[in-house]
Amino acid sequence: MGFAVQTAKEIFELVRDDLALVEQEIAAQNDAALEPVAEIASYLREGGGKRLRPALLLLAAGASGYRGPGAIRMGAVVEMIHSATLVHDDVIDGAQTRRGRPSTNARWGNHMSVLGGDWLYMQSFELALRERNFAILDILIGLTQNMVEGELLQLTRLGRMDLTEADATELAYRKTACLFSGCARLGAVLGKQPKDIEEALAAYGRNAGLAFQLVDDLLDFTASPEELGKPVLSDLKEGKVTLPLIFALETSALETEANSNGHAGEGRRLVAKVLEERGFVSVRPEQITRLVRQTGALNRASSLAREYAQHAKAALEELPDSEYRRALLAIPDFILDRKN
Repeated sequence: MGFAVQTAKEIFELVRDDLALVEQEIAAQNDAALEPVAEIASYLREGGGKRLRPALLLLAAGASGYRGPGAIRMGAVVEMIHSATLVHDDVIDGAQTRRGRPSTNARWGNHMSVLGGDWLYMQSFELALRERNFAILDILIGLTQNMVEGELLQLTRLGRMDLTEADATELAYRKTACLFSGCARLGAVLGKQPKDIEEALAAYGRNAGLAFQLVDDLLDFTASPEELGKPVLSDLKEGKVTLPLIFALETSALETEANSNGHAGEGRRLVAKVLEERGFVSVRPEQITRLVRQTGALNRASSLAREYAQHAKAALEELPDSEYRRALLAIPDFILDRKN
């Protein structure tokens, strides 16, 4: 196998048949639910998404020498957990759209959506139990706790402008990267790999996930609403100060110190106003995007995303060469190039 897997199409082609089986497994789980939950679960499944997390798990399992029904089941498990977090996120954020369609809470209301998310969590664990493997349950419980704690932390930090890069990185890990890391680690566990390979794949997933979240944060400032499938600058409207904005405010503060007339503090004032008004009332969105561009924050955040992608690739050095490993090597670049 002397070819290099490079394109997104080739990455997903490698696990296309298995991903189709993952879809069938998710559909079978949905069909087993009570009517209102089944309807919500089917709506989420039909909403698409890249299925990046199950693909990551399947590729990590393949790179670990395992292909089989366990990987299909666990692919369905991680996608259902991901769907549950999206449903709960949308309720918490009061989001009206998701992937260009009405969010579940916009369609079914908060009560039904929260219960639908709860069901997805429980059903995913019921499915995982079939593996009869405590290591798998440990990983799933750990990452689910991390994700819930990430939501709680984010709620306590809404509207705050004093967040640091470390704060943003911790949130990115809990909300996004821990699931990526868990997917890759689960692949190693299914392949019965030694601890060093398991840790290497977990580190790969963590860094790929941090790059993914950073690209997500950047797209909120640079993409069009059509590309994103939701309004741009929605994070800031919801009171979330993400890393590109943290970088912009840091630079703006340094400029203020160097500039005694105080005009450079304008950026901080603009952001504070949007947070106070919870929307763009007296501040225009382009004033914020200009701030993020002119301070070099976009370039700084893009550079950090590339750094995480490089760390992810470096973590795979321990793995033997295979088409699955080459596909894993290509995923960080796929993440950096995404537009939605």
